[in-house]
Amino acid sequence: MEKSRPHIIIEGATEYSLGDFDGKHIAYDFSKVLVYLEAKGKLLFGRNFQIYDEDKEILLKLCNYMVRDFDNCKKFDIDPDKGILLSGPVGCGKTSLMRLIRHIVPHQRPYEIIPARNITFAFNHIGYKIIEEYGNGRFYCFDDLGVEPLGRHFGMDCNVMGEVLISRHELYQQTKIITHGTTNLNAEELEERYGKRVRSRMRQIFNLIGFDKSTRDKRT
Repeated sequence: MEKSRPHIIIEGATEYSLGDFDGKHIAYDFSKVLVYLEAKGKLLFGRNFQIYDEDKEILLKLCNYMVRDFDNCKKFDIDPDKGILLSGPVGCGKTSLMRLIRHIVPHQRPYEIIPARNITFAFNHIGYKIIEEYGNGRFYCFDDLGVEPLGRHFGMDCNVMGEVLISRHELYQQTKIITHGTTNLNAEELEERYGKRVRSRMRQIFNLIGFDKSTRDKRT
């Protein structure tokens, strides 16, 4: 991306236009964004990557959120000042899309994608310092929320990601720093996993965007 042409992204020797730039604002063209995302997806995930027609509605919501298109966010009932919790069945492409869409806004601070299970494993070795670390002011997307094991450190059990989410909620209230996540679980299952207190806070920090439960496994 060039400062004078923020609507242009260069990958190798190829330029991709994401829309039109009037000197102050970018008017994004979703069809052009899709062309770029498919090309970038092949670079990130291999030449067999493709964007499926059935996923374009989800992508449209995610893209409007990322570029902060306030009119379309309102249309889709998305709060651009909250994070995204992307839900859907195993293998539907949640993690890939969250890895991919951050590239359409290279001028924004990127979020780091961390598997929730890795945070729990780190807690088992290091302890409560890990909860403080991931409750800090960095930008994260917690991958596969709700299926990580229970944490255990020096004989004490801990719902590690539940505690991290409470810390991220406090961070959001104080600084408006957002958190993203992906999950295979629905709202009821998340409440069963983390409890009503955490589920209530998740509603306050996340926009829930969900794949249809019948979405096929793209890894098979």
